[in-house]
Amino acid sequence: PRASAGRSPDCGCARDEGESRPRMNLDPDELSIDPRIEHAATLPGVAYTDSVYWQRQLSGVWPRAWLFRSAPSARVEPWSPLPGVLREPLLWIEDGELRCLSNVCTHRGALLVTRAGDLQSLRCPYHGRRFGLGGRCQHMPEFEGVVGFPGESDHLRSYPVRRLGPLVGTCLSEAPLVDLDAGLGWLARRLGSVYRSMLEAFESRRARLCFERRYELRANWALYCDNYLEGFHIPFVHPALNQALDFDSYRTELFEAGSLQIGFADARQPDAACFALQPDDPDHGHSAGRVAGYYVQLFPGLMLNFYPWGLSVNLVEPSGPESSVVHYLVHVWDDSRFGVGAGADLHRVELEDEAIVEQVQRGVRSSAYSRGRFSPKRERGVHHFQRWLLSAMQGKEFGG
Repeated sequence: PRASAGRSPDCGCARDEGESRPRMNLDPDELSIDPRIEHAATLPGVAYTDSVYWQRQLSGVWPRAWLFRSAPSARVEPWSPLPGVLREPLLWIEDGELRCLSNVCTHRGALLVTRAGDLQSLRCPYHGRRFGLGGRCQHMPEFEGVVGFPGESDHLRSYPVRRLGPLVGTCLSEAPLVDLDAGLGWLARRLGSVYRSMLEAFESRRARLCFERRYELRANWALYCDNYLEGFHIPFVHPALNQALDFDSYRTELFEAGSLQIGFADARQPDAACFALQPDDPDHGHSAGRVAGYYVQLFPGLMLNFYPWGLSVNLVEPSGPESSVVHYLVHVWDDSRFGVGAGADLHRVELEDEAIVEQVQRGVRSSAYSRGRFSPKRERGVHHFQRWLLSAMQGKEFGG
């Protein structure tokens, strides 16, 4: 007798009667990733291509994500995060206090500001409603006799803000997916003097932006993140980087808001390619050797790469089910260490990553691909991220 259709709780697949091969269940709510990495299967290929998953990412992930960008250069600067995805016009205001406000007039919905400038107030170009830089409605022509005006709904909505080195960030939701302050607190303790040096370099303005580029990828944003979160591919994809790092010592550590990868230098690398760690730093005198780079992901799309010479930043944004944008920034504050070690040729490494990610995007479309498995030694960061992402798409709290 034929077996009835059933679904494996681990892989999330169904088997139709008469089928010799599992049929993938497309419903994200019916999917699970085992928290035990030795038993777990990866997200299915359809998670990176299918409109059902894409809509879940749009509704469940990005409206509740912390969104980062370079610090504004003008007193008032309009910003549309994830254009075409969120469609939420915002304003960054820096007048002694950093603020993020809605850029939409509370009268009839016109955009208040369309170009950055040294403004003293915000005046709607449509009917003249005026707001202070704190977002309070100050004046509206021809509104004499309007009862209860201005009320709270007449003021501009404000959003939480955070500074992080060269970046500023905000979240559109009152219930962010990650506790950013807890995550940054963990990171500050874990990196010790490396994190403190980064903050000091930007506060003192010693850090300089030496490279900035916008890359457009023909791949889902999460696939780019998957690749970032493991050093497993380094010997195969990055031959030059592989010479700078000791692959056997490469480590991954997890925290609730993201993950940390630690690249230890190859023994042949000069001291200039390694951090001069302080005695109270967690990795000072580590048995694995000298640290060449710290690679941090904060969910979902912020990547901070700490090198002895400075910091590079990847800001990953979705632009479609199978396309994404990466904003890449390189900041330097120690030129004597620049150009050696793991951070010697970042542009080439980025292009190598993007090429393999786009190749994988083409591969996961195949009907011959369902779900893979994780390397417990090399893919802990990918497993952690995919479990977090699935929880977000399902509207569930992530337990780490």
